[in-house]
Amino acid sequence: QVLLRESGGGSVQAGGSLTLSCIITGYTTRTIYAAWFRQVPGNEREAVAGIYTGGGANNYADFAKGRFTISHDNAKNTLYLQMTDLKPEDTATHYCAADRTSKFGAPWHRAGRYSAWGQGIEVTVSP
Repeated sequence: QVLLRESGGGSVQAGGSLTLSCIITGYTTRTIYAAWFRQVPGNEREAVAGIYTGGGANNYADFAKGRFTISHDNAKNTLYLQMTDLKPEDTATHYCAADRTSKFGAPWHRAGRYSAWGQGIEVTVSP
């Protein structure tokens, strides 16, 4: 059974930093496709950053470029999202997502290409 468990959320002031973690267990493959998404009530879930743990360039939404960094620690089976220079508009529930297959090259930012999801963790940024 694949399980994803997020941690590290919380409340910060604008300009602050947070690092989200997501422990991913249950995959038998050595490499996976993983990503962070976020969602505000009433809005669609939007992609933040994506990674292939086998290597290659990471992917970022435009709003995340230069501020956020996605990474993965294979030894710890943990996905990270380092967020700096946080803004009030970054307030959202953040989710980690993963899949063991490439889904025939499906775009990283498409939520439907991931089969496993965490339960979500809150990030609140005050002005």
